[in-house]
Amino acid sequence: MSVWDDLVGQEPVVETLRHAARAAQERREGGPGRGMTHAWLFLGPPGSGRSNVARAFAAALQSDDVGQADTPESRTALNGSHPDVTLVRTEKLAIGVDEVREHVRGAAMHPTAGRWQVIVVEDADRLTDQAADALLKSLEEPPPRTVWMLCAPTAEDVIITIRSRCRQVVLRTPPADAVAAMLTRRDGVPEALALSAARAAQGHVGRARALATDEGVRARRSTILHIPASLTSLGACMHAAQRVHEAAEENAGEVAARVEEVERRDLRTSWGVEERGKRPVGYQGALSQLEKDNKRRRTRMVRDSIDGVLLDLLSFYRDVLATQQSPRTTLVNAEAAADIHAMARQATPEETLRGLEAILACREALTANAAPLLALESLMLTLRR
Repeated sequence: MSVWDDLVGQEPVVETLRHAARAAQERREGGPGRGMTHAWLFLGPPGSGRSNVARAFAAALQSDDVGQADTPESRTALNGSHPDVTLVRTEKLAIGVDEVREHVRGAAMHPTAGRWQVIVVEDADRLTDQAADALLKSLEEPPPRTVWMLCAPTAEDVIITIRSRCRQVVLRTPPADAVAAMLTRRDGVPEALALSAARAAQGHVGRARALATDEGVRARRSTILHIPASLTSLGACMHAAQRVHEAAEENAGEVAARVEEVERRDLRTSWGVEERGKRPVGYQGALSQLEKDNKRRRTRMVRDSIDGVLLDLLSFYRDVLATQQSPRTTLVNAEAAADIHAMARQATPEETLRGLEAILACREALTANAAPLLALESLMLTLRR
């Protein structure tokens, strides 16, 4: 087995990183090591596997054989337990300066067990300006055995002073056939279901796996795909928007509640707080900050959940437009073929395009911190018109 096996449809990227890992080993042994650099920026659409690529590369750098997955160094790097591979991820809206400064200090240390000190920032597009400035110094004056790996959707999501100091690697959206083959090989998913899930996920490997292996996820998506046909009145539009918003809040609440309980318990332990008794000086301030962070995380989770619904609606209207242009086109959402063909007959291509534009406008409004329910209500009314 190889650390690169699960990087679906990224053959050119894998070849680049294989060469870099060999160059890194050469440099560690005193050679020139051309092709290896201290900072990498992995770019690609959501679901393309940016963080998986970074982890695989980190595993290859820590292993003598540069890519075998069955060594202790590779296994621990891939699962996030290697002492010299730090995974920086956030459930918040942003990565702050204090957190980055802590990782910069760690990056300056010599590797304890591995060959390189590797820091993987999975959401580099969420760095605040102050956090980016704190990271910049480490990129300008890199320690000799440290490698930074930043992940973001596009180069424009990272400030120019950061991206200009990184080697950029662009991932493509994996083809549906490759994703389906991976689901069949790794998860034992039947070929027909795997291909259907891969097409519906539109290259998002994580969503494809969820659709292929979880019947509940498939049922929720089926409900979403029936929304356009249900928008027959003003009341139906308001009801559809309310359902999507409530489902997003419920999903976010379930996930956040589990995380928040652990964080509160850890905070009490670190401050030595008993259930009853006097609170140490400073504890209330730390608790208040935690509550603020939790609120921001819930906000992000709600918006992310709604964005997933909007992506499914985009794929529905894409199918409608494709059908209007060519009735025999292969549908992304074959399970909703009846609704798609009905809408293709009833609407004009111009009306379908306006629907697509409305969904994109809703996504932009949510990114700009619009009230989610109001944005959804406006969208549903536009789709009905």
